Amino acid sequence: MVAEMQGSLGEKIAGGASADVHVWAPGQVVKLFKATVPLVLSSHERRMTRAVFAAGAPAPEVFGEVTLEGRVGIVLQRFDGPTLLQLLRNDAMTREQTGAILAALCLSVRNTPPPPDLLSLRDWVNGWLRHSDGRLPKHIAPGIVALMDRLPPGDVLCHGDPHPDNVIMTAEGPRLIDWSGTVRAPAAYDLACTHILLSELAPEMVDDPERPRAVNAAMQSEYARLAGMSPAALAAAMAPYLPIIRVLVILGEAVPAQREPLLQRVEAALRSEGLI
Repeated sequence: MVAEMQGSLGEKIAGGASADVHVWAPGQVVKLFKATVPLVLSSHERRMTRAVFAAGAPAPEVFGEVTLEGRVGIVLQRFDGPTLLQLLRNDAMTREQTGAILAALCLSVRNTPPPPDLLSLRDWVNGWLRHSDGRLPKHIAPGIVALMDRLPPGDVLCHGDPHPDNVIMTAEGPRLIDWSGTVRAPAAYDLACTHILLSELAPEMVDDPERPRAVNAAMQSEYARLAGMSPAALAAAMAPYLPIIRVLVILGEAVPAQREPLLQRVEAALRSEGLI
């Protein structure tokens, strides 16, 4: 349902591959999706953000939906404060502090009751594979499906993309934005998502490749401590999800320049498990 929202399109304050964020009304922003983004994805984000906020997750409140010049937008609560990435880049936050905040947030998300209609990771990945449109070599999708068949279903809330630029440091504490990839999965899935981004993708896009790697190491170490497990046990729990996440990154086409390295890692992982 498209709601009539009281507001108007103001200053653009953020942007990404799939959407732009503009000021909308006092205390509100509108996340305006690019025209190329399928409606099913914007609808998924709206429903999941509303559901996880109601469940108590550190997410923005959803006020409604608008359509502006053919683009769908979600009207959201505005979080005031710098992103964790901004604080890290300005040296206002150390790499260790940044990792610790990410770890605590992931634990908070894990401990939030998952909404009843939350998609499973299996359903989420299968949906992407069904619409892969030749973007993967033919042998990869069956290998990923076979890998998922081996994995436990998992029954906790996962954000799907926890990283420093998706964390806003408000006066009330850190809050997570961009719940577009929210799924029901084992907690290790979220840690694996951050690992891929900070140890494989971000180092290729920043001036100091060691900075994201150090944040990732600090996050994994602190999460293992908070969860009462060894770093080795956490790494083992994350490992099966790495090729799955790499495939989702390829299909999302957010970093097309890294498609081939990601694909090589996926093939190597599936081959080592005898799945291709």
